[in-house]
Amino acid sequence: MDKLTSMNVFVRVAKAGSFAGGARDLDISRAMATKHIMHLESVLGTRLFNRTTRSLSLTDVGASYLERCQQVLLEVEEMEAAVTHLQTEPRGVLRISAPPVIGATHIARAVSEFLKIHSDLTVEMILQSSPGDLIDEGIDVAISLGALDDTSMFARKLASSSLVVCGSPEYFAQHGIPQTPEDLEDHSCLVNWAIAPRNKWLFKDEAGYAAITVSGRMQANVADPIRIAAINGLGLVMLPTYIVGRDIEKGKLKVVLENYTSPPLDVHAVYPHRKYLSAKVRSFMDFLQEWLEPRVSLPGTE
Repeated sequence: MDKLTSMNVFVRVAKAGSFAGGARDLDISRAMATKHIMHLESVLGTRLFNRTTRSLSLTDVGASYLERCQQVLLEVEEMEAAVTHLQTEPRGVLRISAPPVIGATHIARAVSEFLKIHSDLTVEMILQSSPGDLIDEGIDVAISLGALDDTSMFARKLASSSLVVCGSPEYFAQHGIPQTPEDLEDHSCLVNWAIAPRNKWLFKDEAGYAAITVSGRMQANVADPIRIAAINGLGLVMLPTYIVGRDIEKGKLKVVLENYTSPPLDVHAVYPHRKYLSAKVRSFMDFLQEWLEPRVSLPGTE
């Protein structure tokens, strides 16, 4: 039996949670799917599944082997694409993951422009706070904000956006304007969990970066809820200029502590660790970098 075929059957059965489900996905018989798995187990000399009359689950070895199989199959797909027309012209389905706010605005607009150029391409967008498991979820490109934690993935920096501290004129009229970062300890600071480090705002002066522990009446894992709360006078926020730029221009929010800079918020494109990049992934990242950089680096642009 062809080992790659058996590996593909194994992955489908594992994901479906049954021999019947995996066989159905591949349009083969249940008996043939079982034969492929038995062949793999014989070659490897170990069981990949725990089987009962009612359930099917991966063994510890099976779970580890599944991860390796997914990576191998992706590598094979990319190598095949490298010697076909798929490598020269974007086509097929491109799965993109992005944080909710930038995903629903900037990334969505960029995707719309990209699709106008490439008529043979279809995009599936997933809005979620973290990139997720790219291989397991079949994500081609994930947009990530801030520092990167997963060193097993490749990443390309697309742009950087300044972080600013701001609040509403009504809030400052009632509570005063902070003159130094240390003054924030006496203010209601609305925290965006998506920007690390959590509950700490970083500021740079002559001595370097200092972390100020902040707290306030509202926290959220995305920017919009605390941006709205700040506009309504509930506290201060530290957010990227591409999110609050329009509010600042319209006078809804006012920037403070302008003499103290904060580390910029980097925007990365993250993709699975693989030797070959398909045309759809490479072309999209090239396009997105050119499209995104001026729009997130300058406040309030569309």
